[in-house]
Amino acid sequence: MRTIIGTPGGIAPTAFGEAAEPRPGPGEALVAVRAFSVNRGELALLKARAAGWRPGQDIAGVVVEPAGDGSGPPAGARVVGLVEGAGWSRLAAVPTGRLAVLPDGVTIEQAATLPIAGLTALRTLRIGGNLLGLRVLVTGANGAVGRFQVELAARSGARVSAVTTRAGLVRDELRGLGAHETVAAVDQAAGPFDLIQESVGGEAFNAAVKQIVPGGTIVVLGTSSGEPGRLAVYDFIGHEGARVQNYISYASTDPVDRDLRILVDLVADGRLHPTIGFSGDWSDLNTAIELLAERKLDGGKAVLVIPD
Repeated sequence: MRTIIGTPGGIAPTAFGEAAEPRPGPGEALVAVRAFSVNRGELALLKARAAGWRPGQDIAGVVVEPAGDGSGPPAGARVVGLVEGAGWSRLAAVPTGRLAVLPDGVTIEQAATLPIAGLTALRTLRIGGNLLGLRVLVTGANGAVGRFQVELAARSGARVSAVTTRAGLVRDELRGLGAHETVAAVDQAAGPFDLIQESVGGEAFNAAVKQIVPGGTIVVLGTSSGEPGRLAVYDFIGHEGARVQNYISYASTDPVDRDLRILVDLVADGRLHPTIGFSGDWSDLNTAIELLAERKLDGGKAVLVIPD
């Protein structure tokens, strides 16, 4: 079976390889992968893991063999799934609790954007509770997670401020997703805020603490700047009772199949709009990785298609 393997130290970060076809367990469906997307965390893993490691978490495709225990979708169903690895392959064995059937009108490519980025956006906003009427700030708003957060928060009735260094270039796009304002830095936003989604770190995190209401919540879900934030108890004077909550995707206990169904239904209803910043054949994967690593992917996800 053709698959993608990591090649750390090589000319390119990945290459095609061969692997045995997966043998699904009783609660796993065998999926013919038709498209997958790349996450920033996978770029770091490609450098850290040994040669031959098989990456890939976000997949979408068609069930070719349903689960032996009778759970999950039938053969022929179009699905989106989240796997722990080895998803950038022609076939993947996926636990049925990590699969959702695609409604009509949702493309395979759209579905491939959803597992990590969509679930992260949905679950980090869920930490804030009922968002109706609340003020929400999203940093890194032009990224895949950030765009989903902006739209989901706005759909939930929040007043959303989007922060991105590309504010002048993508203001209309982010406002089209529901942002009330788009600014280049946290301290330029019209706060204070009840909920802050913080994925940048460094000065963005430091400024976020100054923008949170007393009793509000800052959800820390990334450090895309590579810079650590600073925090001391005295920073909370005027922001008493505010909390900082971390989110790490692998630690979530929320049901994956349920949350994927929520996301694909929103896409089907036209209430969530995945942005695909790069699309190509899976032979174009290294180009997509380079664009993502150099921050030349202007918003959205890189999606690679595996031909039949």
